[in-house]
Amino acid sequence: MKQKRTYQKRIFLYSLSVFTFFLVAILVFQFNREKRYKAAQLENTLDNITEITHKFIEHRHIFENGDFGVLDSLKTILPHENVRTTLIGRNGAVLYDSFVGDFEHMENHLQRPEVQKAFSAGKGSGIRESATTNQKFYYYARFYKNYYIRTAIVYDHAIIHFLQAERVFIFFLLFMFLIMGWMLYFVTRRLGDFINRLKDFAIRAGRDEKIDDVAFPDDELGIISQQIIRIYKKMKEAKDDLANEKEKLFRHLQVLNVGIAFFSAKKEKTLANSHFIQYINLISEKSVLSAEHVFLIPEFSEISDFIDSYPEENTLPAHDELPRHEITIARSDRYFQIQVIIFADKSFEILISDVTRPEKRRLLKQQLTSNIAHELKTPLASIKGYLETILSNDVPPGKQKYFIEKAFAQSERLSDLINDISLLNNIEDAGDLFELKELNIRRIVDDVIENLSSRLEAANIKTDIRIGPSVKLKGNDSLIFSVFQNFVENTIKYAGKNVSICINQYLEDEDHYYFSYSDTGPGIPEEHMQRIFERFYRIDKGRSRETGGTGLGLSIVKNAIQLHKGEISVRNRPEGGLEFLFSLAKK
Repeated sequence: MKQKRTYQKRIFLYSLSVFTFFLVAILVFQFNREKRYKAAQLENTLDNITEITHKFIEHRHIFENGDFGVLDSLKTILPHENVRTTLIGRNGAVLYDSFVGDFEHMENHLQRPEVQKAFSAGKGSGIRESATTNQKFYYYARFYKNYYIRTAIVYDHAIIHFLQAERVFIFFLLFMFLIMGWMLYFVTRRLGDFINRLKDFAIRAGRDEKIDDVAFPDDELGIISQQIIRIYKKMKEAKDDLANEKEKLFRHLQVLNVGIAFFSAKKEKTLANSHFIQYINLISEKSVLSAEHVFLIPEFSEISDFIDSYPEENTLPAHDELPRHEITIARSDRYFQIQVIIFADKSFEILISDVTRPEKRRLLKQQLTSNIAHELKTPLASIKGYLETILSNDVPPGKQKYFIEKAFAQSERLSDLINDISLLNNIEDAGDLFELKELNIRRIVDDVIENLSSRLEAANIKTDIRIGPSVKLKGNDSLIFSVFQNFVENTIKYAGKNVSICINQYLEDEDHYYFSYSDTGPGIPEEHMQRIFERFYRIDKGRSRETGGTGLGLSIVKNAIQLHKGEISVRNRPEGGLEFLFSLAKK
């Protein structure tokens, strides 16, 4: 409120100062003009007396006969009693003075100011004190061919009052000044109120605050203000829409697994996601903080050269196809595909895609296809050999039964292999199709132990289950069952006899349960530790085939645990045996 009054006061004072200046100028001009007018009136009266005196002198031939005393007769016919008449010769000698009887002895008047003016301009006037009478006169002199006639009136109170300007005009101007000041106050107050409303609007707009309808006067200024507010609201809506779209685009870019950055024609970054910075750091193997540093990395020189070939020339095509260039960069065991696209305004975008996984997946599928073909050949060759032996030879019934049982065992192994491959592919390629429901982990573990109880008893393997009945999570029961079943079957097949198994739920947090599976068997050599989750990887291939293993069990375990948002690792226990540590998400 204080700022508002100060601004209104400032406008009022500025306006009042300008008005006061013009008022004072008019007052001074009018005052001087009126004084000149009064002086002109007085001089006109004295000039008439001078002219009458001149006519009287010529009519009586006073100058020729030298009878200057005759001029005393003029006193009776002049309208003013206190008018002094002086006749001065061409040489400055006083020939007559109506106020001085002994005028023959008066000093020479040629140097009197009014006489000098009359000599040079024909007539002259001035206010001064008479050296002869010691009275103050208003003098008026006029030069006539052979003499000067000077008339003067006593400069008394009446003459002083006559020559003063009328004060009524001054009072009138002061009254008008007050009226105009009052009007200026209300006009500037109205203008100040309008400007302050506009200022408040500008401040709130600058702070990006919500602006409701602002009341303005219903005049031209109000119309201008309302138009400004409408334009601002439209611009703000457009800005907010643009900001929302930019925010959506930025969030979309952040969740992409592709590094993307947009640049101006001068190679200045306008937008980049975090993956872009991460990827150029991996490629350059140096710490890079800005997306613009991409043009300093030697691996991107081909991309930079392609961009530089366009900005100076208008070579962009008119159709929808935009210029683009693509390269592939290999860094360590990773592959990155780099693509640049130049837009019509010479700005461009750079996309970096990590193609390592698709490439490795392609190689893995090739390897898997090769492994499957290799793994299928062995049981098929065995089945074919047994059947050919039976068909081509006269085999005793007892021997036939033996071959048939062997062929059946190989067919079972072949079936297990196909089932494991199918399950593994389903986990990797169609994990969303597995039904999820609430599971009781202790119940699933108990079912696994019960199903394998005969084999466990045959190998004299003891089990220690340390999972409470309240451990529940949302998952697929068949996959969780296969996880624990593969663990137990591996112990039965490879740990030997007279060992023990411990399945323990040792920790939990808000999102996960943490489990350990361990046995007291011989463990595995450290050089095989990092590869046991690979498909078809066997530590002892001959022994694995003898025990019926497909080489896919632990690969199924790992993929099933990852499908349930968990992780798995393996280690040899210091006291002997193998231990798997894994987690399963609660939801």
